Amino acid sequence: MRVMAWIVSIRSCVLLAVCLGCSPRGDEGPPEGSASPKLVAAKGVVGVSVMTLTNPFFMVIADNLRKELAPHGYTIDLHSAESDAAKQQNQVKDFIVKKCAAIVLNPKDSMAIGPAIVEANRAGIPVFTVDIRCLDPTAKVVAHVGTDNYGGGKLAGKALIEALGESGGKVVLLDHEVAESTIERERGFKEVIEAHNRSGKSGKIELVAELPCGGARDVGYRSTEDAIQSHPDIVGIFAVNDPAALGARAALEKAGKADQVVIIGFDGQPEGKKAVRDGKIYADPIQYPDKMGVETGRAIIKYFKGEEVAPRLDIPTSLYRQADAEKDPEINDGAG
Repeated sequence: MRVMAWIVSIRSCVLLAVCLGCSPRGDEGPPEGSASPKLVAAKGVVGVSVMTLTNPFFMVIADNLRKELAPHGYTIDLHSAESDAAKQQNQVKDFIVKKCAAIVLNPKDSMAIGPAIVEANRAGIPVFTVDIRCLDPTAKVVAHVGTDNYGGGKLAGKALIEALGESGGKVVLLDHEVAESTIERERGFKEVIEAHNRSGKSGKIELVAELPCGGARDVGYRSTEDAIQSHPDIVGIFAVNDPAALGARAALEKAGKADQVVIIGFDGQPEGKKAVRDGKIYADPIQYPDKMGVETGRAIIKYFKGEEVAPRLDIPTSLYRQADAEKDPEINDGAG
């Protein structure tokens, strides 16, 4: 009888321990179903791969995506592709292995990312793109959130026509032909310039060179040096993003031609805005990376709730000039 009583006692202790282990504790949050705006049950991780984190534009997207998802219980696993398409493909494979709830991509290469997205499709993981679309028709993307890059390119063309006035002249395009977003900017820009030239108005603009900028300052710098050597009489440059535009400006300053060439950038990064304010860049069609991050997060939450998600959302740009920069609190806070 003593043995039986001992066994019963042991079983009672084990049962008590199990019950205590399953019961909610004060520091672990309220029981499921209780209302608490501050404590949200963890629901999963969203894998995020952006082209590069050296460009602050992409960090703004990621930060706003994180803020939008957090109240719904999702965290993000953020990685930089470091402008390497193969590295980004491997990051997607890692997200699949980790069984991420969803994947958000800012593709380095609009076509090269396709096979990796197909792998995610097969694994049943929803994929979303931001800023740059995937152009591989075999890859399925739930939704894309980006900029109206075509419209922004048209604004860039109009700004250059305005800046050059009746004199017109030779201009250079610093392009980035592997990203859908920048290809659309180039298309809009060229259409406006061609329409201007067909109109017969004074100030004909001649596009004498299209050179790669890689979306980076150093590449924009080198391509502008090449352009100056080949066409020393250029009067204008359209660079498809702010880093390339700033690289172009540095090359012109080194060559002593900064006052002879008008630069149009694209993005509206703080450094680019300061360059507009200081007269180093004439104007910028600006994007809204904060809105991109927010809208991507909203699309993900809608998807998980089973709600209808628009397959594409293009956020319009606006033309940012020196007058806008002079009253912009983001760059006029006393820090210079």
